[in-house]
Amino acid sequence: MAEGFARVYGSDVIAPASAGLSPAMSLPPLTRSVMLEKNIAIDDQFPKDINMWNGVKFDIVVNLSGYPLPSKIAPRWRLWQVADPIGLNEGIYRQVRDQIETLVMQLVLEVRTGAPPAPTQTNPH
Repeated sequence: MAEGFARVYGSDVIAPASAGLSPAMSLPPLTRSVMLEKNIAIDDQFPKDINMWNGVKFDIVVNLSGYPLPSKIAPRWRLWQVADPIGLNEGIYRQVRDQIETLVMQLVLEVRTGAPPAPTQTNPH
């Protein structure tokens, strides 16, 4: 969801890439449908393993998992406390989607305006 919002809302300042520690085999249908409610199609997205990005350096990493990530992939980190909606009802998916949308919009505005970055959170490793 975060990558979908970032592609739409921040394409002028962000080149998003996403991955997970234990990615699902496919994108859950509810993820697709609740994003379509926001007119964001994520049909070209698919779950990716974080190892796909080995050796790539990012400007900032947003950790939605809360689990440790490789520490050398970015100088700045954000830890977003977001529930994993997989297996839950559509209402929870919408709540999570809306929370992620707000967080992505805040990050896009921060990057776009050149505002001082929010305090860097340590990578929980």
